[in-house]
Amino acid sequence: MRNIRSRRKRGTRKQQGRIAPIRHSETPRVSVIIPVVNEARTIARVIANAARVHPHTEVIVVANGSTDGSKEIAARMGARVVEYPEALGHDVGRSLGAKEAKGNVLLFLDGDIVIQTVALMPFVRAVENGIDVALNSYQGPTMKNHVHGVVLAKHALNIAMARPDLKGSSLTTIPHAMSKKALDTIGHEQLIVPPKAQTVAMLRGLDVRAVHYVDVGRTNPIRRRKVAGGDPLESLIVGDHLEAMHWLTESTNDRGNQTDLARVRSAVR
Repeated sequence: MRNIRSRRKRGTRKQQGRIAPIRHSETPRVSVIIPVVNEARTIARVIANAARVHPHTEVIVVANGSTDGSKEIAARMGARVVEYPEALGHDVGRSLGAKEAKGNVLLFLDGDIVIQTVALMPFVRAVENGIDVALNSYQGPTMKNHVHGVVLAKHALNIAMARPDLKGSSLTTIPHAMSKKALDTIGHEQLIVPPKAQTVAMLRGLDVRAVHYVDVGRTNPIRRRKVAGGDPLESLIVGDHLEAMHWLTESTNDRGNQTDLARVRSAVR
């Protein structure tokens, strides 16, 4: 509570106190899943924007390892809070939240990035109109001499899946949405490794598309934070993409069902 009070002195809690609680639907059409670890500064605004994407919406906040009052704010806002005492990681939180979801459309956000409702609604509409997995078409910065490893990994995985049209669009990037049917096809446990979940979705014939652009790069606090030695999550996320590649080759063949074209492997000694 001390941390919450200190934020109030700086005006953050005062600002959040003006945000009206949401109306939680008991028969939701849309379930919004928001993992939260110490996001008291932003969580009320994230919830308020999320709740307006559809008249029948439930907001599920997976509070894992929060100690700054985030879960109390989420509860006061009217969200359904699923609490874990230890930090599980955003991707694990998404998986657990998806398991609890009742809606036919699942929208995934982060608790530390405030996105206006108008920018979230295209993802919900895309799934309502029949798309199984609706991705953010944000690509990350590519026009530079040294492209971030995560950006390269996203492009490489989509090319390996014969989906170069997706470029760098990925389930690692919020916001994104999927149908309940897609979740059942993929398996909620696969969401723990988003690139693998995306690979499973495409290999199993789900309709995966990039539907709307939201520039989360400028607002992502991890991206903005200067860390000695580079992005601390880069190796982790690149590793997730390698795991997805491994699953692809194990589930198909050494070339991931890609053709050899004119190459004659038997001629190579």
